[in-house]
Amino acid sequence: MTRVVAGTVGGRVLQVPRAGTRPTSERVREALFSRLEHLDVVDGARVLDLYAGSGALGIEAASRGAAHVTLVESARDAAEVCRRNVTTLGVAGTVQVVAEKAERFAARPTVAPWDLVLIDPPYDLPEDDLAGVLAGIGPALSDHGVVVVERASRTPEPTWPATLVRLDRRSYGDTVMWFAELAEV
Repeated sequence: MTRVVAGTVGGRVLQVPRAGTRPTSERVREALFSRLEHLDVVDGARVLDLYAGSGALGIEAASRGAAHVTLVESARDAAEVCRRNVTTLGVAGTVQVVAEKAERFAARPTVAPWDLVLIDPPYDLPEDDLAGVLAGIGPALSDHGVVVVERASRTPEPTWPATLVRLDRRSYGDTVMWFAELAEV
């Protein structure tokens, strides 16, 4: 069972797609959001959750005070689970669901910059595809924004575009979280 860890809907259960997703464990989400809150990038933030799966990461951000969250998921069943979770938890005013490929969404111009971008792709996503998503995200990040990439510990560090620089790396068993921020101009 997957639950929201903390915040306004903390403890509430999240539905999870039957297949094709790998929800981030509660322990890892707790550690991740502890780090993000230390960096002061959650409260009042515009958050983008790419490869959203059940929406657990983005909904956790909304529960902890993010002003706006966009969940992007291309799998039809998973996008529907995201919609149900948003409705059931009563966060529809803060969280929107976009059924689209992350690569396509990241390449489009954005209305306003993102303060936090959460990228949790399938572990088998090719590194070149991830690099393309990161290249699209860099120009859409706010000056104080943070990008987090979740990968298997056996995968290499993401190839950061010139617009992003590594900020931190945290390992939790088979999961590694890579943190990046805008490169200084």
